[in-house]
Amino acid sequence: MKEKKYEFTYTVYDDISELPEEDQWLLNEAREVTSNAYAPYSNFQVGAVARMANGEIVAGSNQENASFPVGLCAERVLLASISSLFPKVPIDKIAVSYKSEHQISDHPISPCGICRQSLQEFESRVKKPVQLILGGMTGPVYVIDSASRLLPLAFTSEELR
Repeated sequence: MKEKKYEFTYTVYDDISELPEEDQWLLNEAREVTSNAYAPYSNFQVGAVARMANGEIVAGSNQENASFPVGLCAERVLLASISSLFPKVPIDKIAVSYKSEHQISDHPISPCGICRQSLQEFESRVKKPVQLILGGMTGPVYVIDSASRLLPLAFTSEELR
């Protein structure tokens, strides 16, 4: 028997002001995009904004539906838009933020499992890591160098070959 260990390192900033200017701008945009969310059931609005390798900026927000679970998370809305608009262009960075009527948005949240799988698949497809900038409306900010770090032992296209 062997025991293996998985660890990853990420950077924690005390607040947005410690980020480089371009990352501050991206996270502020994600904060703004939360207003585009359609979240009448959870009242949990999420915004995601990507800076593409070609310099384009693309945004997405969560879109709920009364028929759970057919809603879409902001990250998957964003990836679907990117895949439609720029099918082969890598993403440099994605900033994700949220606001809620039920809790204070003062800490980062992490993408859900299906979003982690979708981000991992996108990285694999374009052969480039996607940096994640995660933050609430206030408080600390996490920067993760590759979205795939959030999904150890991922199910990948390799298993289907």
